[in-house]
Amino acid sequence: MFGLSELALVLIVVVLVLGAKKLPELARSAGKAARILKSERKAMKEENASRPVPGAKAQAPHVVTGRVVERDTPHERS
Repeated sequence: MFGLSELALVLIVVVLVLGAKKLPELARSAGKAARILKSERKAMKEENASRPVPGAKAQAPHVVTGRVVERDTPHERS
């Protein structure tokens, strides 16, 4: 997707636009956002694991009735 030169160019532009003083604050905010996202994802997984699947026990197994028919000659594929 991005090569090393493109990534370096983007970082240089960010440093020039935001300045060196704002960069640590920006990194701290990104870290907090990543932690919040990770904890929310973990909470959603735990919630989904504890929730019963709707209709899982309500359905009876599907039973097919019939009879076995044996062939006299083997089936040939074309």
